[in-house]
Amino acid sequence: MPQQAERARVSGSSGANFDAVIAGGGLAGLSLALALRHGLGDTARLAVADPAFASPARRSTDMRASAFAAGARRLLETVGVWARVAGDAQPMLAMEITDSRLGDAARPVFLHFDGEVEPGEPFAHMVPNALLQDALTEAVRAAGIVRLPAGVEAYSAGPSGVSATLGDGTRVTAALLAACDGGRSRLRSLAGIATVGWSYHQSAIVMTVGHERPHEGKAVEHFLPAGPFARLPLTGNRSSTVWTEADAAAQRLLALPRVLLLDELEQRFGLELGALEILDEPKAFPLGFQMARRFIADRLALVGDAAHTIHPIAGQGINMGLRDVAALAEAVTDAARLGLDIGGPDVLERYQRWRRFDTFSMGVATDGLNRLFGQRSDVLRLARDIGMGFVDRLPGLKAHLIRGAAGLGGQPPRLLRGEAL
Repeated sequence: MPQQAERARVSGSSGANFDAVIAGGGLAGLSLALALRHGLGDTARLAVADPAFASPARRSTDMRASAFAAGARRLLETVGVWARVAGDAQPMLAMEITDSRLGDAARPVFLHFDGEVEPGEPFAHMVPNALLQDALTEAVRAAGIVRLPAGVEAYSAGPSGVSATLGDGTRVTAALLAACDGGRSRLRSLAGIATVGWSYHQSAIVMTVGHERPHEGKAVEHFLPAGPFARLPLTGNRSSTVWTEADAAAQRLLALPRVLLLDELEQRFGLELGALEILDEPKAFPLGFQMARRFIADRLALVGDAAHTIHPIAGQGINMGLRDVAALAEAVTDAARLGLDIGGPDVLERYQRWRRFDTFSMGVATDGLNRLFGQRSDVLRLARDIGMGFVDRLPGLKAHLIRGAAGLGGQPPRLLRGEAL
């Protein structure tokens, strides 16, 4: 669709009625729009509302990269997006977990995971966030999904639908409103949904690092007393690092001259891959835990960070959001095929039941891991290292853990299995 026609379509949408309106045009929101298009077909009236759409040619500036587990990759492939980013996606072929202090002479590997969930299918791929964001935006445009260039500021739900008012005064109605508007979700607040959470008083320093030697697709999670230091493989001789420190320490590190920051980086990164180079501007992101007490309200579903944010210690943040997408899209599609109201309470309750236990379990696990490995006690350190060594000697248990982290444990939604809705 030509860009001029798209703008006209958006500006003429005031008062329009949709089957579903998605608040938030990030990775979760755009993925949900495409999943609903895939499940409901070309006749479904879908819209995504986000102020970023006011600049149609704007490209994402997110410098981070994320590990997309096998289930998430299958979802993206099924809805037609993966082919757009596959050439820049780095398979994660192995993962090593170490536990030591910064000054220790050796970093023994206590736990090693091979990188396949199925023969020939890596358990994860590293993909630059900006690349995927732009690919999703283009796919949404090509799918004929309306892009509303303002956020949802208010809404009211009734027996037959929901009415939403956008920041530019536009009013739209729909059967279902999906809140994909992030950890500070306005819609969650408007719905009166409380959250439980806390700050870790830690920040994740994220940067892209170049190195002399190839990483061969291996990721390393190095647990230090200050927090985990993750080395995640990107295409070429590059890696993304997620370096956790206390908030004040992170700010001090970012204030260092580049040569001194590089010296601190080398102490944590190691010289296994040769000389290092910082390739972009390091940034720090505060870390915390937050979970909504409910994932639904009348005709409203919370998705992604609007429902939950967890510690990045296991790289599950975006994957949890895409599991939400897969579950909600399946619940809505199944209801539509039965002629049911896609925003009705039974549909939303099915979504909430599907996601609450998995989300709570992963949140507890990541919180517990961060607290366990943050303990400086030698006794606790010995106990956890023995525990990791025990797991490393049980291939069946490791395979089970990998499938769970890949989003394939239990009875996953069809999109995570790579199946059409």
